[in-house]
Amino acid sequence: MMAPGLVSRSLSRMRELMASATARRNEPTERTLERIREQLRECAEGRGGEISTRQRAARLAETYLRLDDGGRHAFLRIIAVEFGPDPQRIAAAHQTFQDAVGSARQWDAEAELRAAMRSARIRILTQFNAIPQGVKFLVDLRADLLRFLRDDPELKPLDRELEARLAAWFDVGFLELSCITWESPAALLEKLVEYEAVHEIRSWTDLKNRLGADRRCYGFFHPRMPLEPLIFVEVALLETLADNVQVLLDEHAPVLDPHKARVAVFYSISNTQAGLRGVSFGNFLLKRVVEDLKRDFPRLETFATLSPIPGLAGWALRQPEALAGALTERDRKRVATAGADPERLAEVLAEPAWAQNAALVDALRDPLQRVAADYLLHAQHKGRPLDAVARFHLGNGARVERLNWQADTSPKGLAQSWGMMVNYLYDPERIEQNLEAFAASGRIDASAAVRRQGRR
Repeated sequence: MMAPGLVSRSLSRMRELMASATARRNEPTERTLERIREQLRECAEGRGGEISTRQRAARLAETYLRLDDGGRHAFLRIIAVEFGPDPQRIAAAHQTFQDAVGSARQWDAEAELRAAMRSARIRILTQFNAIPQGVKFLVDLRADLLRFLRDDPELKPLDRELEARLAAWFDVGFLELSCITWESPAALLEKLVEYEAVHEIRSWTDLKNRLGADRRCYGFFHPRMPLEPLIFVEVALLETLADNVQVLLDEHAPVLDPHKARVAVFYSISNTQAGLRGVSFGNFLLKRVVEDLKRDFPRLETFATLSPIPGLAGWALRQPEALAGALTERDRKRVATAGADPERLAEVLAEPAWAQNAALVDALRDPLQRVAADYLLHAQHKGRPLDAVARFHLGNGARVERLNWQADTSPKGLAQSWGMMVNYLYDPERIEQNLEAFAASGRIDASAAVRRQGRR
């Protein structure tokens, strides 16, 4: 019998081995494929009791983790294609249901139809719940599945079923909101460093500063993944609205008494699990965090973000008319005086050196802010904002409040938005109204200043 502790250590060791190995796309042998099929059939049949189920699931997980990329793709294809529902059984059950409608047999026939539509894929996936780290294993497996899905649409049925299963397991009602502090377990703090997706954590000193007295960090956790934040938000408690992330993250800045703070600024929100794409809980996180902050710091009046604009530069370079149209005659003269060709502005901005030219930086401030406002207010895909960060905050009822020039002059900030950032304001009196308007018609709430900048 394989003890739970051994199963856990075995899976952990296998993940370490697979993480350090170079991904390959070798086609698995027929012998390997048949061994996988046999293991999958055993899991689908579900013979034996709980101990047998746990052992089978653990062996199947180890088999998967030992495979290279080619083997994992084949493994998932077998589940998707060969373990779906039986079309003949569904057809028969559907006919029985149709014949039974209106009779005393209708509800039994409905149950039979539902059972016929339940695929063996679900039985296989559910069994991983029986092993330690089984939920995390499934989240990671879906991350692989999403990679392979781009080139293999036959995996879509498996992805739909797995996404639905994960959405049920990760319902916000099952999640725990925790405040992460410098006293949190070291393993959890290491995860923050690893998963931070907005502003890289450069050192332990940097991390300690982000967890200081005038800072807060909150995360959602699943009971089966206690040291794996699913999403986390970093908050600065300030006297005024932040307009510069370099100042915000300055390790040598004086620490503010948090009880004197008037403004809470969400400056980094990171989703950590690629396998949970499509499972949304970010909006619930912000609502819960605001509630906690208002309870702990009653003087807080303003809740806003200091957010990146990740798609701005790429969009503008694909829309040369947007750049050209933002330059007034006065702007053109100032750009030329600064030593740049206003007719080749896209080429100028593609080179990082422009940000070292103070005169050019000053000359481009107004026109590039007009481009940014135009992008945030008007650039769309399928009726929703093109920018992913804007889509998230506007979809949660926020308002585009203010554009901030040279707010993030890191290489990443300059590359994605010429160093610009944006404040999204969460006004409790307007959130519900904004939510309804955005959902119904895509209407974007924005301050008068941003609307002026974004006029076409």
